[in-house]
Amino acid sequence: MWVPRLSFDCQVSTAIMGLSSMTEPAVHYLLPTTVTETNGESQPYELGSLARRPLLIVLRVTDIIEQESLHVSVWGSADGKEWSSRALFWFPQRFYRGITPAAVDLSQRPEVMFLKTRWEVNRWGRGYPVPRFEFSVEVQQAERK
Repeated sequence: MWVPRLSFDCQVSTAIMGLSSMTEPAVHYLLPTTVTETNGESQPYELGSLARRPLLIVLRVTDIIEQESLHVSVWGSADGKEWSSRALFWFPQRFYRGITPAAVDLSQRPEVMFLKTRWEVNRWGRGYPVPRFEFSVEVQQAERK
């Protein structure tokens, strides 16, 4: 079995990195793992310290059946009650399991203090007559480089 050898440069850069640069940002859930067969939306999520910052929002599709699609959007609100008429963004439609990250810079939208997700499901073809998905939506502060 071939095992790659680390170059001297890699070893030096690893030694220079402090513990603080190796810690992972905290992951929060706009939508915890959910199984659904219908369109829906999550509860409002209060951003707190994540407000007015660049965010990484991740859609994780962990289970899906063939011949169906999932389309997820993220919405913003100042108070968690009144929502804008347009989504902050839409993830690309998903037809398979997988992870889809998206970067959203809320420093450009200082009024947004709450987020929520909405999803639309679709099914076509033969077999089980309704769509079925298992997915979650995570949010964390994006690192600026």
